[in-house]
Amino acid sequence: MSETPVDPATRAPATPLARAQAGVTRAMGIALGVTVALALIGYARGDAMMLEARGWTLGVALLTLGLWVAAAIGDVARRRFASASAIDGGDGADPRVDAANAILRNTAEQALLAAIAYGALTLLDDHARVAVALFAACFSAGRLLFWSGYRDGAAARALGFGLTFYPSVAALMMAALALLR
Repeated sequence: MSETPVDPATRAPATPLARAQAGVTRAMGIALGVTVALALIGYARGDAMMLEARGWTLGVALLTLGLWVAAAIGDVARRRFASASAIDGGDGADPRVDAANAILRNTAEQALLAAIAYGALTLLDDHARVAVALFAACFSAGRLLFWSGYRDGAAARALGFGLTFYPSVAALMMAALALLR
């Protein structure tokens, strides 16, 4: 296994790919740390609640996910409407429309995973209310960072990706653990 070339003056990775990978790794590590903290806070602060109260929290969380998907759909429509080459629906006709479609695709994927994870956690763990609320807030922060950093490359959007993905995985793990109790 060869080591990544390092610029001796800055000790930073020397190739563009290595720099991007280093940025992604750093951002994903931060996102993972935030997720672990939110899961611990959510679990420690979560009092046992009746399903009705947890259901209300899940409803707000699902609304949050839906609003982000709607915003991404609206962005694609707005960009397509403003593009002479893309208004008739052709893919690859306008790079701005392609970028908006990529953001929409990722947002829809993330929202689907989050909806399944939040739903499972809400139904299986009577202490889930705070964790689900924190994870939904983290989803919004993550989508904002992903969207705003998209045009600047993988490292710029990695924190946003991690802040939407890792909390969903944490919710799935917490739901699975609830089955074992």
